[in-house]
Amino acid sequence: MTNAEFNEMFRQRTMNFALKVIQFLETVPFNSATRVMSYQLCKAGTSVGANFRAFCRGRSKNEHHAKICIVVEEADESVFWLQLFALAKYGDQKLLEWLIPESIEITKIATSIKHSLSP
Repeated sequence: MTNAEFNEMFRQRTMNFALKVIQFLETVPFNSATRVMSYQLCKAGTSVGANFRAFCRGRSKNEHHAKICIVVEEADESVFWLQLFALAKYGDQKLLEWLIPESIEITKIATSIKHSLSP
């Protein structure tokens, strides 16, 4: 698989992840706790894909590294919020069974990319 093919595949994967996060959030009851949790998860979960797209368009090694660091951070933050939703038993638990492992896997992949770019 070429870098371009991998990048396209991962762009699609992170877009699908963002879409599933949005779909999950539609199942969450609204209260003072879930309002904050939902906002944070929506920001982090959609940022993963947006920042990976920015990584793909990076103009320098430093810019690539900075963007992939953001992807790692946002993916890991998504893991936190998804696990918190699961522990609190808010939202579609079946969807969480897909989202949590997917967010962990995306974090691992982005971390691997980050390490390959490190000096």
